[in-house]
Amino acid sequence: MASIDLDHLLPASNPSPASEVFRGEDRRTRPTPRFSRYTLFGGRRRSVRRDYEQEGSFVDRYTLSMVLAIVWITLMNIGDSFFTLTHLQAGGIELNPVAAALLESGRSGFVIWKALLIAMALGVLTLHKNFALARIGLWLAAGGYTLLNLYHLTLF
Repeated sequence: MASIDLDHLLPASNPSPASEVFRGEDRRTRPTPRFSRYTLFGGRRRSVRRDYEQEGSFVDRYTLSMVLAIVWITLMNIGDSFFTLTHLQAGGIELNPVAAALLESGRSGFVIWKALLIAMALGVLTLHKNFALARIGLWLAAGGYTLLNLYHLTLF
């Protein structure tokens, strides 16, 4: 009995070059984690790719406006520390009870503790930049520190 070759009727099973390259577990099987090796350096995504993922997602990279807001808040925090110490040396009093408690550790301690606390808060808000509450917090901090520094300037 003669054999019939039907292989030409089957679809070709030539995998595409992209499917042959495999570098580990498919990262799409789980959401981007809050902390990863890309959190601060070498991130790949500035925003989400799908509109429905926009709110409440984590991405690896941050926009220029986000970086500028963080730098602004940091500068305003430094200005607030400077003005607070200047006004206290001129006989003023600290109205903020948290800052008053930090002042008990001395001038250097006050500046260091205040910088650390603000840095931690900024870190949390930055990591959660795609959450509405974090975005509101960042812009309120930027506006609040700006107004506070303007108030300090009026005291001179």
